[in-house]
Amino acid sequence: MAKTSQLARNEKRIKLVAKYAAKRAALKAAGDVEGLQKLPRNSSPSRVKNRCAISGRSRAYMRPFGLSRITFRELAREGKVPGVKKASW
Repeated sequence: MAKTSQLARNEKRIKLVAKYAAKRAALKAAGDVEGLQKLPRNSSPSRVKNRCAISGRSRAYMRPFGLSRITFRELAREGKVPGVKKASW
């Protein structure tokens, strides 16, 4: 499990990205680089880290499922991920 401070920091960034999304898009369309620089640094979407929805792990994140490889494997083995089953041939 990731530290709760890291999870909270990432949640704060997600909220800031949503808050400034319209303003950022308008400034980009206008080509106002100075205006973009005045926005908060954490309002940039590239600063948000993909994290596992269950464990908060940041590495080995599987985008289609929103889970880390370890959590995905456990849930798939239990049959809790729709459309996924263990391969056997």
